[in-house]
Amino acid sequence: MKPAPFEYLAPDSLPAALAVLAERGYDAKLLAGGQSLIPVMNFRLAQPAVLIDLNRIPGLSGIAREGGELRIGTMTRQRRLEDDPLIARHAPLLREAVPFIAHPQIRNRGTVGGSLAHADPAAELPALAVALEARLRLQSVRGERWVEASDFFQGLFSTALEPDEMLTEIAVPAAPARSGWAFLEVARRHGDYAQMGVAARLTLGDDGRCAGARLVFLSAAEKPWSASAAERLRGEEPGEALFAAVADAVHAELSPSGDVHASADYKRHLARVLTRRVLRAAAARAEEGAVSA
Repeated sequence: MKPAPFEYLAPDSLPAALAVLAERGYDAKLLAGGQSLIPVMNFRLAQPAVLIDLNRIPGLSGIAREGGELRIGTMTRQRRLEDDPLIARHAPLLREAVPFIAHPQIRNRGTVGGSLAHADPAAELPALAVALEARLRLQSVRGERWVEASDFFQGLFSTALEPDEMLTEIAVPAAPARSGWAFLEVARRHGDYAQMGVAARLTLGDDGRCAGARLVFLSAAEKPWSASAAERLRGEEPGEALFAAVADAVHAELSPSGDVHASADYKRHLARVLTRRVLRAAAARAEEGAVSA
């Protein structure tokens, strides 16, 4: 298959790209890494009139620490998250999860912002952004606004982005002291879409009890799914009985749709098993005080 005819533009500055986006709106698509967009265009599921290539625009990639937050440029390649020392020190959940994304060749080209904007509910980065309570910077010729990751993803391949807006930066807040993390997913083969996956964050108070927790699932709903069952951990002392109770609550709460990769019942089973495992790992890391703020 080949894409439908389109106009190709490669602006060399962010203002120029935003100007084209403002003019063309719904008729335009942004090209970042192209690992999701190009296949969709080849199957003619997307037929933009104009393609705006972002790869010549300086300043859209990079990882830095500002004011206690990690700032990740939208054009930062996914592969960089595996090796960057700032990610390893301040957002180890990202480092642990990124190797699950497709294959190295895909991560070498795929961008952080491209995956988030694509909003595939089976993708790892949207669930991670919600689990990490990230903020997303959206820009247009009208100005900029910051949106919480939990509000950015609105449905199947649907986000809070307006037709003239571009996602330009991701801000990840520092984790509280004594925070632990874990990520797990199950797929038929490594690199395939996950049948179920979960990112966990757990913070312990000075008394050793859970001060806060998040469980965010991928391949569970039409957008990253945050389990309210995680609230059962708050104020409790971590342990296997508690983890089992939370896993049972997740199993009861989750209502996924079956697909070609797994039935709904099997997805719920996987969610229960993975919940116990990630909570066990996250609690152990929190007890070690492994995250540095």
